[in-house]
Amino acid sequence: MARKLFCEISPLAYRISAGKEVTKRYLSDGIKTFLGKQSLAEKRSTLLPAVIYEHQSLIRRKLGDADPVLQENKAVNLSLAAPKVDGILIRPGETFSFWHLVGSCTEKKGYKEGLTIRQGVPQSGIGGGMCQFTNLIHWMVLHSPLTVVEHHHHDGVDLFPDFGRKVPFGTGTSILWNYKDYRFYNDTDQTFQLSVRVTDRYLCGELRAERKLPHSYHIRTEEEFFTREADGVYRCGEVIREVADKRTGQILEREVIKKNHAKVLYDPLLIGPERFR
Repeated sequence: MARKLFCEISPLAYRISAGKEVTKRYLSDGIKTFLGKQSLAEKRSTLLPAVIYEHQSLIRRKLGDADPVLQENKAVNLSLAAPKVDGILIRPGETFSFWHLVGSCTEKKGYKEGLTIRQGVPQSGIGGGMCQFTNLIHWMVLHSPLTVVEHHHHDGVDLFPDFGRKVPFGTGTSILWNYKDYRFYNDTDQTFQLSVRVTDRYLCGELRAERKLPHSYHIRTEEEFFTREADGVYRCGEVIREVADKRTGQILEREVIKKNHAKVLYDPLLIGPERFR
């Protein structure tokens, strides 16, 4: 049996470990900012003219046997967080930090119990649902020249069967206040902007910029399949990103951004037999 980490010993040990990591993040950001090695995006203005990419994410989705009340609460949580990010400008040389803008999601601020994932297991917690927010942002950033500098994900597990999936498996994010953040850096020569809003059904987002881009970005899954291994069923495949010249259509770059080998944690009977190899 693998030796337990300190944070796995008890709930108190987990809180102590989390508190240590939160403090480390505060100190790290403070020192980098003081030394001029990091500038976090904060200022807002009117919308920039060029829409680089837009996407909308269904808020109430069927996620296995998850309590539907957690989905309703997630809608509340997203509506509280969205205004904190809406309109943010990321100028050349600046870094976008999700937690720097949104802050801690506490009950005092109006956040409710929503679905969370901890150590690969679905749970509930105050402020649950923020991963859907960073999923949306990450998907838009992948369609741009912006550079992702911090990205965590629920690595190694496939938690829920596909239900109206519109983005490739493996492009999601995992965040935890405040030491598991989602961050990207603007190393281009123009300012970018995020515009986000919550409707009755969707979390909607736009990535904008001062000028249109000369390139287009395409993300897809290749060679995706399920396979039975000694300890269960696994989802495999590669997520590919291609950069093309808009004028000529020529592919300029092609990279594997994620290799999936994730253990399926739901009933394999929910997977169509044609998807097995």
